[in-house]
Amino acid sequence: MEILKITMPDDGQIILTGDLTFANINKKTVNTIDFENHHHSDNINIDLKAVKLSDSAGLALMIEWIKLSRQYNIQLKFSHIPEQLLTLAKLSGFENNAYFAK
Repeated sequence: MEILKITMPDDGQIILTGDLTFANINKKTVNTIDFENHHHSDNINIDLKAVKLSDSAGLALMIEWIKLSRQYNIQLKFSHIPEQLLTLAKLSGFENNAYFAK
């Protein structure tokens, strides 16, 4: 198991590294991105290229971030979504959601 690491370079991109699983996600993880005070732009790209494992907790986290981005009028995009998460999104009825498009 790899610890989830969230890196936020100054360009507004957010990079997730490690495992996006129940073992690594908690309430604090949801609040890692401060949508209310996001100053880089009205856009956030979350890059999942370095995510090793993912489960339904990872999908739930993504959905929470989508809700928060909508609340604060932030355009949110996920890139390099792992196949595991795309499959879970499809099983959960999110296959037509633009955030989860491959």
